[in-house]
Amino acid sequence: MADTITTRSKDYSQWYIDLVRSAKLADYSDVRGCMVIRPNGYAIWEKMQAALDRMFKETGHVNAYFPLFIPESYIAREAEHIEGFAPECAVVTHGGGEELAEKLYVRPTSETIIWASYKKWIQSYRDLPILINQWANVVRWEMRTRLFLRTSEFLWQEGHTAHATKEEAAEEVLRMISIYKKFAEEYMALPVIMGKKTDSEKFAGADETYCIEALMQDGKALQAGTSHHLGQNFAKAFDCQFQTCEGRLDYVWATSWGVSTRLIGALIMAHSDDRGLVLPPKLASRQVVIIPILRGDKAAVIEQAEAIACSLKKHGIPAFVDSSEQNSPGWKFAEYELQGIPLRIELGPRDIAEKKCIAARRDTLEKTELTLDDSLPLEVSEILNTIQQNLYDRALLFRAEHTVEVSDYEEFKHSVENGFVIAHWDGTAETEAKIKEETKATIRVLPEEDDYISAYAMHEPGTCIYSGRPAARKVVFAKAY
Repeated sequence: MADTITTRSKDYSQWYIDLVRSAKLADYSDVRGCMVIRPNGYAIWEKMQAALDRMFKETGHVNAYFPLFIPESYIAREAEHIEGFAPECAVVTHGGGEELAEKLYVRPTSETIIWASYKKWIQSYRDLPILINQWANVVRWEMRTRLFLRTSEFLWQEGHTAHATKEEAAEEVLRMISIYKKFAEEYMALPVIMGKKTDSEKFAGADETYCIEALMQDGKALQAGTSHHLGQNFAKAFDCQFQTCEGRLDYVWATSWGVSTRLIGALIMAHSDDRGLVLPPKLASRQVVIIPILRGDKAAVIEQAEAIACSLKKHGIPAFVDSSEQNSPGWKFAEYELQGIPLRIELGPRDIAEKKCIAARRDTLEKTELTLDDSLPLEVSEILNTIQQNLYDRALLFRAEHTVEVSDYEEFKHSVENGFVIAHWDGTAETEAKIKEETKATIRVLPEEDDYISAYAMHEPGTCIYSGRPAARKVVFAKAY
């Protein structure tokens, strides 16, 4: 119940853990650093999967699956890649009771194992592009873990594409990060800033990394999706060449892109409150709970509740009835608020007699009287759409109120505790590293222009916030998960 949840103002980190466990989204595993995703949590992931999978396939991508185990010799072929992942890798040294002739890495990401296959599949420009996505689990041996946000094993999707030209690969990178932005904003009701990572923050083995960054309620940023231009790095590592349409040999151009179950963590931290989970309707597997007030003719009340649920389902609205008698209606109200059900309908004998019911919104806790007639499904649908939009608008307002532009380093150090900070940067890795060391803040993104960020004139020259040297542009700083 909600009274087991620490308030956000008292301890935000503990609030998050309490909510995840109390809402039965996930729990700790006996395996170090791993989690058990419970049905309530996995249902959210399934909704995310379904939406993203549809969006991928609409842009011509197909799904495949590659091995969990990667030979050490494959990993070693791309030096920058393995250097970036080595500390996080789990390695299998024995199998079948014997020491393996070659160590096997448990998949931290799949570029190497996939490009070993692409080398076999690609001979000519006619074999390109390859647009493959994989839904899988990966293992990265984390020292400090937090449910959904950072665990040693997690679920994700990873797209890996092969192209004939650098330009085609660049288009793919931007196409996919734009899909992630669309998904975050339209399904998660989560406004994000899209742009490029600095060289020190980009993916190991990539030429460029693009990302989307979101702001959580505690003022920290969370990277919610990445898309990488891999250049010809992996093609060269695996000698993957193709005959161009002009008849010469060239190395294939590559991209990779992915999001993971950390999106569930983002969803929780962006919208939820001290009562529990708040879910955007588009990602709720159960959008409406109907709670009969069992007085008088109980059978008639339950029958009417089931009829309402059936009518809503026929109109594509996932609804269910809780007619159990072991808990009071008040207990049920609190429990389903904790679980984040977007809309609650209360129905008693008097309501039936008056041909009405009470609908309570999870986002605002406001109650509305609805008429029990053929218009009910449309009214419920409109309320759900309003909830979806309200959550986005609320998160957008929060981000606006927690984004500041500064030109003084002392002001920067104070402001970066509370959200996004926009400031000039001289473009050097040295300055970037010193700011991170002194404040724990990082450059989250070099943003692309959009309606939100354009107000800050990001490409306006100025003076670096730290070094005082000339700076060609502004960037977005924040502390982050």
